[in-house]
Amino acid sequence: MSHPKRGRQVEIATVAIGLIFAAAAVWAPGYATSAKTHAMAAADGPSDQGPQVARQDGDIALGKQVFRYETFGNEGFWTDAVRLPQGIAAAKVTPMQALELGLQVDVDAIDPATQRALAEQLRKDPSGRTSAILNDPAMTAVLIKANAVVGMSPKGDKVGATCALCHTMADASVFKSPKGGAIGHRIDGLANHVLNMGTIFATAANSRALYPILELDLAANKHKALGRAPTGLTATSSEAEVDAYLKNPKYYPVGMFDDTFDGNGDPMHNSPLFRQDLAAPYGSGGAIAKLDNFGNLVYTTLLDPTNLTTPGGRALLHKLGGAAGDEIADNYVKVLAATGVKGYPYVIAAPHPQPGSEEAPAGVRVDNAKLLAMNAYLVSLQAPHGAYVPADVVMRGRETFRTAGCTGCHNVDQGRRVPSTIHPMAEIFPGDHPVMLARREPPLNPVLNTPGSIFDDKMAIVNASMRGEKRGIAMPLLLDLARKPVFLHDNSVPSLDALLQPRRGPKAPHPFYIADPARRADVVGFLRNLDTGS
Repeated sequence: MSHPKRGRQVEIATVAIGLIFAAAAVWAPGYATSAKTHAMAAADGPSDQGPQVARQDGDIALGKQVFRYETFGNEGFWTDAVRLPQGIAAAKVTPMQALELGLQVDVDAIDPATQRALAEQLRKDPSGRTSAILNDPAMTAVLIKANAVVGMSPKGDKVGATCALCHTMADASVFKSPKGGAIGHRIDGLANHVLNMGTIFATAANSRALYPILELDLAANKHKALGRAPTGLTATSSEAEVDAYLKNPKYYPVGMFDDTFDGNGDPMHNSPLFRQDLAAPYGSGGAIAKLDNFGNLVYTTLLDPTNLTTPGGRALLHKLGGAAGDEIADNYVKVLAATGVKGYPYVIAAPHPQPGSEEAPAGVRVDNAKLLAMNAYLVSLQAPHGAYVPADVVMRGRETFRTAGCTGCHNVDQGRRVPSTIHPMAEIFPGDHPVMLARREPPLNPVLNTPGSIFDDKMAIVNASMRGEKRGIAMPLLLDLARKPVFLHDNSVPSLDALLQPRRGPKAPHPFYIADPARRADVVGFLRNLDTGS
C-alpha cells in the first residue's frame, strides 16, 4: 500500500514520538458550538492567527552541540547537590534497567568493540535478558562516561543534564525495551513519552535537593497542596518520603516533567522540539514568547534550581508567589544546608541588565550566542512523517476538521505556524470555577485554582499573564500524534478517540467533540496522518 502523499508506506511503528497535545480544539457538530464556531465553517484556520514573534538564529552546527551536550555548569547541581550519578551507582542500575526507565542510548557513542559484542549478545538473545553488557551495573557508568546515555552529559568526573534528555529518542535499530527505552541512532527533537523522570530522580542520593520542583506543603498556602498527591512535602521531609512521591506514577506519571518551580506538583507531558519556528509561544500556558528565552529559563531555574536562592531568583519567586515564593526560597536554603550542599548556584550565567524580564526571569542569562545557535538547530529539525492512513479516511477527516469548527482554533496546514493566541481557561475548560488563593501585582493575574481539578494547576502560578496575556492555553503543533500515548498536558485522556468522545461531558477540559463514531474515526485518522506536508 502506498502513502497517499509520498507513494510509500510510513509504518505507524516507525513514527517518532511526538508532542504534547495540550487542549487542541475539535468542535462537535451540534454540541457546544457557538456563533464564532459556525462562522468558521469550512475554514482552513482561525481568522486571528496572532502576532508572529521575531526570532534570531545563530550557528546550526554549534546549536546541535548545545542541544545534545551543553550543561552550562549544571553538572554541579546533578552531581554535587542531587547526586544522581552516586545514586545510580549505589542502586547498581544496569543498562537494561536504565532503558526500562525510558532512557535512550546513542549507539554511535559506544566504542566499536562494545558495539560488536552487544550485537552478538542480542543476536543470541534478542530480549537482552542474557546480555552481559546490558545487565552489568558497571556498564551504566561506562555508557554515561562515553556520552552514550542521551541527555546525561559527562563533564570531567561529573554528569550534567541537557535538553536532549526529554527531547531526543533513539531509533531502536539496535535494541528496544518493552518499556520504551532504546539503543540506536539519535533522532533529535522528539518528545520522550516513556521517560520515567520521577523514578530517575528518586534514584538520586539526594532527591531532596529538587525541593522547588516538588509538590510542597507551605505555611503561606495554609498547608494546602494543589498537586496530584493528597499532601505536600515539607523542608523536613525525609529522602524516603521524597522518593516515595517521585516514584508514585499517580503523582509523577511517566512521560512527564515538572517544568515549574512553584511548589504545586504539576508535571506536564514532555513536548517535542522539532520545527520550533512553527511553535511559539512556549509552555502549555504560553508564558514565554521567544524560543531562546525559554531555553534560558530552563537552564537557569530548572536544570539548576539552586539559582532560585540568589537575589534574582528570590525576586522571581516573590513576584510570582508572594509569601509562598519567599517560603520556597527560605526552605530551599534549609534543605540544601541540611543535606550538605555547598558551592551553589552552579549554572554559569551572567547578570542581565533587565532582571525579571522574559530574557532573564531570575536576573541572569547563559551564553546568548549558544542560545541563538540552539534556536537555529531546533528550527532546522524536521517533524516526522504522519502515520499511514488510507487516503479516503484522510480526505473525509480533513473535511470534518474544516467544517465542524476545529479551525476556529487550529490550522489545517501544519506547515503553517500555530496561531500564537492564548485561549482563556474558561473557553478551554468550562468546568473551571477557580477560587482566588492570592492577589498579585498586574499584569500578573491572581493566583487561581479550581478545587478538585489538576488541569488548571499548571497555570495557577506560571502563565501567560507574565507577559501581559491571559491565563489560558497556547495552541500546540498537531504533529507526530500517532505514537503519542496520552493527551492533554495533564495526561488525563488516553487516546485521540477518547479526546473527541462526547461522554467526557460539557465541563471537561477540551469539551469539543465529534459525536458520530464514523466521523470521529475519520478525524482521528486525519490527525494521525498529519505532518508538515499535509
